[in-house]
Amino acid sequence: MLQKLCSFVGINADSMKKLFTLFICTWVIITNLFAQKKSYNICAVAFYNFENLFDTVDAPYKFDEEFLPQGAYAYTGEVYHQKLKNLAQVISEIGTDLTPDGPVILGTAEIENGTVLQDLIAQPAIAQRGYQYVWFDGPDSRGIDVALLYNPNYFKVLFAQAHTVDLNGSELKGGATRDILYVNGILMGDTAHFIVGHWPSRRGGEAASAPLRAIAAHVCKNIIDSLFAVNEQSKIILMGDLNDDPVSPSVTKVIGAESHLKKLSPKSMYNPWMSLYKRGRGTLAYQDRWNLFDQILLSTPWITDTKGWRFYKNEVFRRQYLVSQFGRYKGYPLRSFDGNIWQNGYSDHFPTVVYLVKEKD
Repeated sequence: MLQKLCSFVGINADSMKKLFTLFICTWVIITNLFAQKKSYNICAVAFYNFENLFDTVDAPYKFDEEFLPQGAYAYTGEVYHQKLKNLAQVISEIGTDLTPDGPVILGTAEIENGTVLQDLIAQPAIAQRGYQYVWFDGPDSRGIDVALLYNPNYFKVLFAQAHTVDLNGSELKGGATRDILYVNGILMGDTAHFIVGHWPSRRGGEAASAPLRAIAAHVCKNIIDSLFAVNEQSKIILMGDLNDDPVSPSVTKVIGAESHLKKLSPKSMYNPWMSLYKRGRGTLAYQDRWNLFDQILLSTPWITDTKGWRFYKNEVFRRQYLVSQFGRYKGYPLRSFDGNIWQNGYSDHFPTVVYLVKEKD
């Protein structure tokens, strides 16, 4: 058969065998190239409530007396530096299962001032990353603020602003509360917008205090809407201790967060935490009930973009050493204090993380 084919095309059998072998080899190479798995760069964005990270210096204009050496918590320099060390250990490990540099962006809550942030980023466990931060001194009656830590090797800040949450419009007397922090910058080639909040607490009851959180949510929503008005492809991340769960009206109605990917509109905010919450996972616990207050929401372009950074997955960063092993808070996050007694813990919240991926060239 081969001889007849060779005679028909006018070449000898040896040449035909060589051509056939070359074809097979080429086909195998091309097939293997197309069969290779795509490879991606991975970036971690996290949020962590530091639980009362105060320094030991009295600030006369703030209510920090409890967190002084002579205060109710006996908050000495030794306690302060141990708390810094503990928090730095957690930060050093967040996200490192997938990316060795840990969080490129870390939103924070319950920090007193820039001094505590400066002392934190100088801790040996994370000092080599060279974290910098964005922080504004806000009006909160307890003297705590939100902030954004970032790795300048991967993120360049272009603009930052604090947005006031005015509670005077509510009939409730919520007092002065934390500002909403907005930071815009370049995240390894992509323009990104970060909104960090610590919405009013549930003091007085969940339902009674809900209007206060709705006010804070509206501030965030106004920022989101203004960004989409300029560019419908804005990549926005809203993160924070919202003091509300993924099912709460402040998140589902005011922000309009959607937990189903197929239902996202071009200007939606995606909430990847709903399924975890419905499975009983949380970031803090109260009276044997888990809440998932520490959320990270992403605008639709983080989902639909196929060329730049896009959402991959999320997790509650829960490790065994972060869980209390005994006492009345057994099974809860290992907090800094039990009552007024120092526990050598970390925080009463677990951190949360979202992972972004970008296909390698």
